[in-house]
Amino acid sequence: MLEENKANPLTGKEDEKVQPETIRQTVRLFEEQPEKAKSNPTVKAHTDGSQAAMEAGSFSWRSDLPEPIGGTNQAPSPTALLLSALAGCAVVFIHDTLAPQLGVRVDAVEATAQCEADARGLLGIAGAEPDLKNIRLDIRVQSPDSESDLQKLYEAWQERCPIYLALIKALDVSLNMETTQA
Repeated sequence: MLEENKANPLTGKEDEKVQPETIRQTVRLFEEQPEKAKSNPTVKAHTDGSQAAMEAGSFSWRSDLPEPIGGTNQAPSPTALLLSALAGCAVVFIHDTLAPQLGVRVDAVEATAQCEADARGLLGIAGAEPDLKNIRLDIRVQSPDSESDLQKLYEAWQERCPIYLALIKALDVSLNMETTQA
């Protein structure tokens, strides 16, 4: 039975509900045919003026730097995109995957990601580090269900969110740079 779409109390927009049956079918398929669950997400980036233009499949977006460090500040910074990946994964993974899978009713999810950064490190100024520090994610879930159900949802997110896990675990990154003469 299809759930009726309701207005999201946080945004006022109508939400489309992911059906638990869709998640169950996907779990069955991936258990029977694990190779269908595997993918190699790829993002390609190239310079376009002072911005980076990125593409993944049919999607495209841009990134820029603040003016003081050489950009034009016309698009989100790479740091903002990293934080948006974390916050966005929290919102959609909790709302669209985990809640239906775990049978938890979720009306709305909001997430705010932030960190500390020192642009001096990007410019190579002595004594300053370019590393992001103290990344913080605040998640707000609106639900009529019990606190223990929501805690299970939160724990499942911590155990399975690939963006969160990539940030908290040591991860090898293979680098390669090719150069050509202009």
